[in-house]
Amino acid sequence: MAKKIGILTGGGDCPGLNPAIRGCVYAAERMGYECIGFRDGWKGIIENITMPLNRDIVRDIILQGGTMLGTSRTHPYKREKGVDMLRETFKKQNLHALVAMGGEDTLGVANKLYNDFKLPVVGVPKTMDNDLSGTDFTFGFDSSVTVALDALSRLRDTANSHHRVIVLEVMGRHAGWVSLYTAIAGAADYMCLPERPVNLEDLTKKIKAAYAKKNYALVVTSEATDLPTTDKGQVQAKDDFGHVVLQGRGVGEKLADLIEEQTGIETRHAVIGHIQRGGAPTLFDRMLGTRVGVGAAQFVHEGKFGVMAALKGDKIQPVPLQEAVGQLKTVTKEWMDFSELMF
Repeated sequence: MAKKIGILTGGGDCPGLNPAIRGCVYAAERMGYECIGFRDGWKGIIENITMPLNRDIVRDIILQGGTMLGTSRTHPYKREKGVDMLRETFKKQNLHALVAMGGEDTLGVANKLYNDFKLPVVGVPKTMDNDLSGTDFTFGFDSSVTVALDALSRLRDTANSHHRVIVLEVMGRHAGWVSLYTAIAGAADYMCLPERPVNLEDLTKKIKAAYAKKNYALVVTSEATDLPTTDKGQVQAKDDFGHVVLQGRGVGEKLADLIEEQTGIETRHAVIGHIQRGGAPTLFDRMLGTRVGVGAAQFVHEGKFGVMAALKGDKIQPVPLQEAVGQLKTVTKEWMDFSELMF
């Protein structure tokens, strides 16, 4: 009887998850394993909600965004008897190993399960924010920036036609990689990141200078940029992992108001939000997702647990989960200095 590998996807969806599932299934079957999928992240393995996975089922999903397994932000350690139920499902399904695909939160749970119970888990790093340590890039990032670049290009036409400043708000809760890459590659005039509070004097000076030369200006900001006008002391809802659920007036709208107030120039804002998450993966994300999925199956076969399949240079290598989730990969000073040349 073939040994069984369980696969789940947790946290936010992003392009590349389906290619990763497909890569893992293809490689696992070639090595003689059977695969099953758990629905909706950790919720699926807690409640033993499964679906079959084989080559025929996953054949065409490389073309699709999102995740065929569904996802959630369920945290087993925050649910009553969640961990006990998870371990019971592991036994009932007679799993040889579990492949958990996700970002900091999903892999954080995988790491804790490995440390607490030596559960045979392998991680696949996924996040459109590109903020996981231990890997050069995560799939989902390239697709999200590609969407953001298209949005910025369209906003440029409107800004130029109406002689306005337009602020584009992109995702990036803790790290500003999406904003950084979008702003530089899209020839924006200013960027705002979570890693650096907004300098109002610098912002005003550079927007005015850009507008004086071409009668419009473009600003890219992350959704969690620290603004001088950010509301303090309000109670905000949080998910299972302790993250604030972003709602109400966003950073883009507040920043647009601030710019218009400081410069006197008509300013608008646009938020692409979850549009960045959907749609078919780019070529880069299809290939990276496939490669780390294959790598996860290979590490299971080699008995390398408590690791994730990481991109290092041009190779997929096992990196301890602890390294991946120990500290977020945020925009560094070197990148900040580089960006100054562009603005």
